[in-house]
Amino acid sequence: MQIEEGVIVSGKVTGLTDFGAFVELEGGKTGMVHISEVAPNYVKDIREHLTVGQEINAKVISVSPEGKISLSIRKLNEQPKEKEQRQPQQRTQRPRQDRRPAPNVWNGQKSDSPASGEKMSLDDMIASFKKQSEEKQTALKRVDSKRGSMGYSRRGSK
Repeated sequence: MQIEEGVIVSGKVTGLTDFGAFVELEGGKTGMVHISEVAPNYVKDIREHLTVGQEINAKVISVSPEGKISLSIRKLNEQPKEKEQRQPQQRTQRPRQDRRPAPNVWNGQKSDSPASGEKMSLDDMIASFKKQSEEKQTALKRVDSKRGSMGYSRRGSK
């Protein structure tokens, strides 16, 4: 029998370890079922699910170039129809009004510009930016002084 990916094989459990089970397949080859491939749920102790000498069926997950055969009991029990049914449903987008409004972004024009269609010169834009920045800094300092300074005291503690 040709052992290739996707084929269902039967075999006998020959050994158990903390990380999986070794299975002797037809033709004298050995494959391994990793502990994560034993059952669909978390497996703490593989000995609760498999015993030495037990006959099992498994699906071949991969065959390495060195001849190592990876098996899965869990994928054998999965059915393709379930995967199709599990596809996420399309989400409907919420209306724009439920979202936060876009931040107020400076667009490079003075709010008190003479004509709304005119562009400002670089010097005017820099002056406007500097003025707005200073106003914001002043407002922040006012709020900080009302709250009281949260910084370290300049006086040494006694």
